[in-house]
Amino acid sequence: MTLLEKIQSKNAKIGIVGLGYVGLPLAVEKAKAGFSVIGFDVQKEKCDSVNRGENYIGDVVPEELTRLVTNGHLCASEDFSRIAECDVVAICVPTPLDHYKQPDMTYVETSARTVAQYTHRDMLVVLESTTWPGTTEEILKPIFEEKGFTIGKDLHLAFSPERVDPGNLLYKTKNTPKVVGGCTPSCTKHAKALYEAVLQAPIFAVSTPKEAEMTKILENTFRIVNCALANEMAVICHKMGVNVWEVIAAAATKPFGFVPFYPGPGVGGHCIPIDPYYLTWKARAHDYHTRLIEMAGDINDEMPAYVVTRLQDLLNDRCKPMKGSRILLLGVAYKGDIDDLRESPALKVWDELERKGALVDYFDPYCPKAKRPGGTRKSIELTPEALAAYDAVIVTTAHKKGVDYSLVEKHASLVLDTKNVYGGKGRENVVQM
Repeated sequence: MTLLEKIQSKNAKIGIVGLGYVGLPLAVEKAKAGFSVIGFDVQKEKCDSVNRGENYIGDVVPEELTRLVTNGHLCASEDFSRIAECDVVAICVPTPLDHYKQPDMTYVETSARTVAQYTHRDMLVVLESTTWPGTTEEILKPIFEEKGFTIGKDLHLAFSPERVDPGNLLYKTKNTPKVVGGCTPSCTKHAKALYEAVLQAPIFAVSTPKEAEMTKILENTFRIVNCALANEMAVICHKMGVNVWEVIAAAATKPFGFVPFYPGPGVGGHCIPIDPYYLTWKARAHDYHTRLIEMAGDINDEMPAYVVTRLQDLLNDRCKPMKGSRILLLGVAYKGDIDDLRESPALKVWDELERKGALVDYFDPYCPKAKRPGGTRKSIELTPEALAAYDAVIVTTAHKKGVDYSLVEKHASLVLDTKNVYGGKGRENVVQM
């Protein structure tokens, strides 16, 4: 049986390298589709959790994970030699930035070398980690060729960008359209067949891995630029005495030519504040400076400090200094109704407040603990007495569940709303950003 036949008949065994926000949901969907799946991770606690059927990712249904593990369709292992058992391997590892906002490809390169160590002929390897255009062909391809494989003949190599949106109730891994690009037409054919066997969504094939890699970069560059526009509009509107939220709502009534984006204390998550900088770094190798992208990043990066300055002005109006003031952050996750703290702007607001001498606590029903430079902090209990003890509350995350905003409004002396959860109407102690 050929590899293509194994994939189409779901007899192929699939390995997923990296069991995080991308890898675990992908492993679950492939197991649900009928494939036998092994998840690989260097973190023992993740493997142990999966093998006990215990979920740790919000977008995975716990009961489904337990069922798949129990019936033997899914397991996890720290033993990467078991990659030799697999017919298909998907690499879903982090691609962070270093302190200079340059791509750190350590996880991708290390994973690729590990996979190559146990790769056999007639196998498909797909990189899903978001990265700069050229990664698959410039980093992964030579690694496998060094092992004697001919790409497109006895080993198939492709890129397919992850499109995970934590907390999205409509679009999950299974029903989100997928883009694939292989190093050769045969590579693309095999990768497309894999996702067609797993997902209930269109699979869009592009010419090469570069087009697939650039697709993800374009998607998130679109978002970082428009988030920056919304944030800059918020600053300008405040100076002019204009309600930016009403302006956006009014503009959104236009049925063409406008997509609403909303201001806030900054941007967070693994994608928007990270991915566009892969392109800015790569563009320098082609003697091009991505001015718009970098300026958008600068505007978004300035928002936490802007929020703190707005609060400082509000406290000054009440004859209170920032230094020594007790401030409560309402939400530390990077977006509403999830427990993800990656690149959260709320944490940057927290840093800036402490830099100015404020005493900071937080409440977040989704994040009972948060790692801070001085150690782990715990979410407070949201009570009338607790709220009354703070000089100000900042709404930094728009959770729709688990937060009693009326309680906060009733008992907090001052609320700075950066997410428009109150709508900005008729509340004396609630101020919009």
